[in-house]
Amino acid sequence: MPGGRLTQQERQQIASGLADDLAYAEIARRLDRPTSTITREVMRNGGPTAYRADLAHRATERRTHQRRQAAPRGPQAPPQTHGRDAEAVREYEETLTIVFMQSGLPKMMARVLVCLYTTDAGSLTASELVQRLQVSPASISKAITFLESQGLARRERDERRRERYVIDDDVWYQATIASARSLAQVVETSRQGVSILGPDTPAGARLENIARFVDFVSEGTLRAAEQAREVLHTKVTTPSGDAAEPSSDLG
Repeated sequence: MPGGRLTQQERQQIASGLADDLAYAEIARRLDRPTSTITREVMRNGGPTAYRADLAHRATERRTHQRRQAAPRGPQAPPQTHGRDAEAVREYEETLTIVFMQSGLPKMMARVLVCLYTTDAGSLTASELVQRLQVSPASISKAITFLESQGLARRERDERRRERYVIDDDVWYQATIASARSLAQVVETSRQGVSILGPDTPAGARLENIARFVDFVSEGTLRAAEQAREVLHTKVTTPSGDAAEPSSDLG
């Protein structure tokens, strides 16, 4: 599988593939590239409907030039540990940001969440996020407020009384629970519509179907989240002289 940056010819093939309504995975297969490379390339250069090979190539050259100029200062580039490849980490962060955006997160919220996910400490201060992302403190504050509301991050004070933004190991459990519970409002409001529009009318029947479907999915999601958390938080202990037995630690 070839490595390195995409060539202009490859970008032209991407544009042709998009014009033919090919999936990213099929374009990637034809170019012998990872699907994530094609996804990242398209999403950061206008999306599938606005992608142009020549503009994408020039934009990449411009970004590369800007990064080289900024390299001596590099305020937004955290030092890499554990022998990590800085360029590979940066590209992975871009890919994960795009994935989060495709799942519905606004861009700034996705960028902040990626920073928290990819730092070993699992927490950063506002000033650290400002430095890494090169944005204003107000942008960070707005993003954190949103992530908190979705159960994706929380705030705490460290020993120096600085506010730190934290993601926990069970962040997706918390977010899933919050999402499932928010669907209860959809169910309740839909059933209000049934009583107003009439259960024997087409509109009322439609709303009842919505309520029943969402209620079923919500309950199933809650059960699955609880079961997954119990399994994933189960630790195996080995008492002296005995066989290993599972012990549940749900914190």
